[in-house]
Amino acid sequence: MDKVVASAAQAVADIPAGAQIAVGGFGLVGVPQVLIRALRDAGVGDLEVISNNAGAGDFGLGMLLNTKQIRRMIASYVGESKEFARQYLEGELEVELTPQGTLAEKLRAGGAGIPAFYTITGSGTQVAEGGMPWKYAADGSVEIESPPKDTRVFDTFGSEHTYVLEESLAPDFALVRAAVGDRHGNLVFHRSARNFNPPAAQAARVTIAEVEKLVEPGEIAPDEVHLPGVFVHRVVELTAEQAADKNIEKRTVREA
Repeated sequence: MDKVVASAAQAVADIPAGAQIAVGGFGLVGVPQVLIRALRDAGVGDLEVISNNAGAGDFGLGMLLNTKQIRRMIASYVGESKEFARQYLEGELEVELTPQGTLAEKLRAGGAGIPAFYTITGSGTQVAEGGMPWKYAADGSVEIESPPKDTRVFDTFGSEHTYVLEESLAPDFALVRAAVGDRHGNLVFHRSARNFNPPAAQAARVTIAEVEKLVEPGEIAPDEVHLPGVFVHRVVELTAEQAADKNIEKRTVREA
């Protein structure tokens, strides 16, 4: 089945207001910039977005933050976006901070059909006990706080430990970026751009991938496929200019 669509705008056209969307990328690496821009231009709002981080400035999810199209974020690291911090602290944005490994596993479990799992991460903290501020009111008080989670004691490695029950994530849509993709949706990621893209794609009901290079079915050797096409529903081929649009989060150079 040929899954290639004509444009990013067409690929995201059916994403409704209020949708839950997983977005691949880590920092500014492997971010589906073109699809995010298309979603911004579509004007879809009230979104709940699952992503490791929230972009920086006007790159990545920063585009949707700047236009206030995101209502809620489930994220791990948010320290590179001043606008994110402002919206959160002023009560304009709800934020569920999640340990990074837990976030990855919540997506992986969702893709595997596992509804929940136990992890020791967060045990004995507000992650398990509740009370983390998810949303502030305009006056600075806490409007919504995280609820306590179920815990259970397991005897592991010869001693007892308390584990936290985490529910998996199965978003409505996922936006991901790959280095190479074929018309059947098989994807290859370039090095660290693999990051959160595969688990986000596997967890979603509808996955949309932008690819820097489009090839014909059979051109990607089976052993080189990082994400099978069964998890991908739409493919957008990027132009050379779009594929080259990659920012560096923090540039460090030696003195001459």
